[in-house]
Amino acid sequence: MSVHEVIQRLPDIGHVRRVSRALAVLDLILDGDDDMLPFFAFDARWSETEEAALMRDGSGNEYSIVFSAEGAFVYGFDHESPMSPWARNGKLWPGLLDGVPEVFHAARDEPAFADDGVPRATVCIWRTPADDAWQCGPVKDVEKDGANYLFQLLADGNPEAFLSFAEDYYGVELDIEPIRHVYALMPLTEYVVTSLNRERRLPDLAEGIAEIGYPRS
Repeated sequence: MSVHEVIQRLPDIGHVRRVSRALAVLDLILDGDDDMLPFFAFDARWSETEEAALMRDGSGNEYSIVFSAEGAFVYGFDHESPMSPWARNGKLWPGLLDGVPEVFHAARDEPAFADDGVPRATVCIWRTPADDAWQCGPVKDVEKDGANYLFQLLADGNPEAFLSFAEDYYGVELDIEPIRHVYALMPLTEYVVTSLNRERRLPDLAEGIAEIGYPRS
């Protein structure tokens, strides 16, 4: 499944933002290693007017989503894709950035998403509040862009999808109810936290929760 299918499956911006925030909180609770970069992160203070959702899988694959009043701008990067600029002498895939609205140019050109001025991107999508669907450039032959792997949890959008992912990635058996609690963005309780990870305590997560902007009450 390429970007063309993903933009049809992704829910609206609000839902993507809510799931992104939930994924960051769940990773914060489940990971337990504060010295490692998180798999999922959410920065509610990306800038004065923006929030950002980030995924880094530790193997070179990633995505970045910048949320603002103008909508959402997304990069995805599959480091093994033939569409990678590092498989193409530093050149982006034809059409990848064509048609990006001017309101997203700052996010498009964000240095944090690039190496030597070249965006880490095999996928690029965006959506404004006026759009009735996600958009992408006129890219062709993109069956190996990595979009399916990169955005599977956001495209599904359900707690059950995270449960399946988490039991494989974190190597633990989990109850679905505390995951549903977090997906609903209900305030965390000590019970929810310890149900997911017995080694974690709610007060220890205060700084991370504040960075994510997860509701406290």
